[in-house]
Amino acid sequence: MRSRVIDLDGPVHVADFGGSGAPIVLVHGLGGSHANWLSVGERLAERGRVMAPDLAGFGRTPLAGRSADVGANRALLDRFLDTTCDEPAVLVGNSMGGLISLMQAALHPEKVAALVLVGPAQPRPLLAATDWRIVATFAAYAMPMIGETFVRWRARLLGPEGVVRQTLDLCCVDASRISPEVFAAHVALAEERASAMPWAAEAFLGAARSVVSRTMRTSWFADLVCAVKAPTLLVQGDADRLVPVMASRGLAERRPDWRLEVLPGIGHVPQLEAPDHFVDLLGAWLDEVRGPFPELRDRV
Repeated sequence: MRSRVIDLDGPVHVADFGGSGAPIVLVHGLGGSHANWLSVGERLAERGRVMAPDLAGFGRTPLAGRSADVGANRALLDRFLDTTCDEPAVLVGNSMGGLISLMQAALHPEKVAALVLVGPAQPRPLLAATDWRIVATFAAYAMPMIGETFVRWRARLLGPEGVVRQTLDLCCVDASRISPEVFAAHVALAEERASAMPWAAEAFLGAARSVVSRTMRTSWFADLVCAVKAPTLLVQGDADRLVPVMASRGLAERRPDWRLEVLPGIGHVPQLEAPDHFVDLLGAWLDEVRGPFPELRDRV
């Protein structure tokens, strides 16, 4: 993996995993970064040119006067595709990155060859089981001043490694499945952000609040789903605490042309918790849908 920085109305850090052929762009989730793809990026590069940008306010990409909300980062992703891809891209988005990738595919179908949504942020079904830790955490994030106090208090109490460990414990069924090297990379980046990126809490909260606001707009989300033209794969852990499997099952019912793959015993970040299965699954699906890619240039 090679790190580089490009200028998109401000610096954007990109993890470039190399490869050749159709571009594959990996879009991280809330609180995430390019590090979320370290377990799979190199192997995915056997099937295309793989890049993982850090969205504004995350990883090593500063806010630099930009917003970290999902609308602004969708626009940033659009500029990234224009700058780095000379043909329609495969977008692979996890959580918040799934929502951003879905928005991009709906608004600019001519730029998206295929779409992979991994535990995508979406409206929560009323009958879905509730994890009260998640509810309480996002309720704190949503409240002005309380959210800021909570995020800074947690950072002081736990330190960078503790925050990473707590986050991965929440996102995974078994965080010990993550390789030690990838865990260490997450901790190193968290330490870097804690020491040199004073805007990190502001960016995180702005993004979190925008995700909650957008996913409460069920009719808006339904319109997005209807507008997507790209072949789409849904990857969902059945033990995901943040996005219940019921939500993605409902999404697949609304779009029966999309494929849903449910991973048993896996949480919110299957690319970290089950990387081999994740790569094999994406690779097999991409082999099936790769044929129509040239026709996608003519989408309007």
